[in-house]
Amino acid sequence: MAVMLRLGSRGSPLALAQTRQVAAMLAQNSGAEIDAFPIETFMTSGDRLSGRLQDQGGKGLFTKELDEALLDGRIDCAIHSMKDLPTRMPPGIVLAAVPAREDQRDAFIATRAKDLSELPAGATVGTASLRRQAQTLHLRPDLKVELLRGRVETRLAKIESGAFDATYLALAGLRRLGLEQHATAIVDPAAMPPAPGQGALAITARAGDEKTLNLLAPLNIAEHATTTTAERAFLEALDGSCRTPIAALAGIAGGRLTLLGEVLTPDGKHRWRREDSVALGQDACAAARALGLKLGADIRAEAGPLYTAHFGDKGW
Repeated sequence: MAVMLRLGSRGSPLALAQTRQVAAMLAQNSGAEIDAFPIETFMTSGDRLSGRLQDQGGKGLFTKELDEALLDGRIDCAIHSMKDLPTRMPPGIVLAAVPAREDQRDAFIATRAKDLSELPAGATVGTASLRRQAQTLHLRPDLKVELLRGRVETRLAKIESGAFDATYLALAGLRRLGLEQHATAIVDPAAMPPAPGQGALAITARAGDEKTLNLLAPLNIAEHATTTTAERAFLEALDGSCRTPIAALAGIAGGRLTLLGEVLTPDGKHRWRREDSVALGQDACAAARALGLKLGADIRAEAGPLYTAHFGDKGW
């Protein structure tokens, strides 16, 4: 059978589950067999990390090898978790589609507590996310937060074994892996907003590759492209990276886009929040981007000298 598109993916079970989902969408839309959309897997620099992402180069580490394969013509498109995508795309690569978005919220996972409030003082929460670390310490400064990296299955096993008292995982990832039953509780996004882009997939392709872009276009969901645009613009305004505890949650209702943005210091002692909305006209993504940039600028202005004292001029 003739190959229509070659898809690129990281090799983790979650990444492959997401990429197979995209391959099934492409097959359904085109009427072709799923074999027309073969998947190539890549070990990225981010997959080789042993420490925290923010200490070793940031989000681009999870996309670098896939970007290179795209530009070299080894694959036609790459499927990423949106929250792993840098705010600025490399030259020659475009965000081609944002498919249907899963639940944006975090799941709390523990064996001896129903939620964060029930953990005893001094309990250990494991996470590799600086956002989750800062939010946890803001709400419960009496807890310990330690590094917990690895695949979803690895982290679940660490909780089961008692190596950590609790952790968080994206609810979207648990659902895509069929592991939602491991969620002890769903985290209230008003208390702990998720990472910008959480629950969304991002399909990237070469700029100017009209055949690929045309095949991917039907997968784009305008509402989800709009909400993720707002969240990523908020991130961009704060020069967000994995060195910066940033959260954002956008939603659309009644023709208006609402965005909640949050920034914290890594120790959780300081938190800044902004929430605003905008009417969506003909160019919804432009309005979403403007709102995200505005909220980010407002927080930088409010934080003022404290922002610069802690994190310098270029981000946290």
